[in-house]
Amino acid sequence: MQNSYRKAKFLLSCPSLKGCPDDTGYEVIFAGRSNAGKSSAINTLTEQKKLAKVSRTPGRTQHLVFFELDKDRRLVDLPGYGYAKVPESVKLSWNQNMSEYFDKRQCLKAAILVMDCRRPLMPFDEMMLEWCITNKIPTNILLTKSDKLKKGAASSARMAVQKALKDTHGINVQLFSSLKKEGVVELYQYLDKVFELNHEN
Repeated sequence: MQNSYRKAKFLLSCPSLKGCPDDTGYEVIFAGRSNAGKSSAINTLTEQKKLAKVSRTPGRTQHLVFFELDKDRRLVDLPGYGYAKVPESVKLSWNQNMSEYFDKRQCLKAAILVMDCRRPLMPFDEMMLEWCITNKIPTNILLTKSDKLKKGAASSARMAVQKALKDTHGINVQLFSSLKKEGVVELYQYLDKVFELNHEN
């Protein structure tokens, strides 16, 4: 399905669940702190440099952004406020909208949680994980910017996250580098499995 990711195109963006596309088909969300490399990961996956906007100002994107692969499959870029300097009222509104999305969105089939491999499992990451676990959403953790660490240190970072989540089922942990294109094939394989399994069901 690699070609289908290359065909990804912007569908719409909305500030809340009310503006989302119809709750049909299959969606995989990308979530992470504003400086974790989430947009770069989406652009690397789709081989499109400008599909997901990479902002120099963390937290600028405050909408759910939907990218369409085909009529049944979508990638969703969630706003991240773990680092963003935004008003508390905006953060509270975001928490409410995201909680509602996880609770009510039936077409949500999996989550890609993006974390900087040098600073994984920060409070925001743990909150997102809790939402995924509570709602039984299969989750793939992308430990991004692995090129910033030596190979041994990057592997140790992955193992540390795996150890911290050893009693949690349904969570995969992988290294990823948008710069070096490392981990891209593994991400393709994970998404293929999610979409194909749900399509069969």
